Amino acid sequence: MADPAGAGTPPASAVPDEVRSRLALPLDVDDLVEALRLAKQLRPWYGVAKVGLELYSAAGPDVIEALVEQRYSVFVDLKMFDIPTTVNRAARVIGALGASYLTIHARDDAATLRAGVEGLRDGAAAAGLDDPIALAVTVLTSDKSAPAHVMPRRAALAVETGCRGIVCAAGDLAVARKIAPRLVRVVPGIRPADASVDDQARPATPGDAIRAGADLLVIGRPVTHADDPERAAAAVAEEVAAALTSP
Repeated sequence: MADPAGAGTPPASAVPDEVRSRLALPLDVDDLVEALRLAKQLRPWYGVAKVGLELYSAAGPDVIEALVEQRYSVFVDLKMFDIPTTVNRAARVIGALGASYLTIHARDDAATLRAGVEGLRDGAAAAGLDDPIALAVTVLTSDKSAPAHVMPRRAALAVETGCRGIVCAAGDLAVARKIAPRLVRVVPGIRPADASVDDQARPATPGDAIRAGADLLVIGRPVTHADDPERAAAAVAEEVAAALTSP
């Protein structure tokens, strides 16, 4: 029987959980069936599945529960930003569904960030689930025009409001480690050295981001749009594993 992952591609058992837990798969599709097919196909290399606005708009809360059933940690990337009461109530729903991560915009609004943190935690607690991680979005990796002072200020706000993580570009990791050393650092815009940067203004390779202090890498199109997604995922996992063990 042929190897479904392609000749030479490491099987699931060869990819350590420490590597899988560092990789988030963006399911940027508008169909639940397609999202779950992709999640199942790439489960050997990814431990986190990211649900963005497109998929959540198409499938709603059902996608979170379905991905939890596939043993993923679910990263709900809705970048919430509204009045505190609305964010609190929406985050409470997401927490109760079993999400492990939820993004909230950090736009100099402590009340909204704090409301999201509390809602997410309260929703999970009411459902008897582990405490999820509220992620403050600092500066988008597609934004190369933000003033230098913005990211440090938003990272500090994340600490102040009880967020347990931040989303930032790889180039901001040194600042993030200094200002928020205990927070989980999530880095989108990850591209292998030979991949197109697409719409990312501040990309980084998987290895460089890990060595710079990233905890979770979001890497989608270089894998999902590859001619051989399994082989592309395996190459990313191998690069991450090497970076984790390098001096």
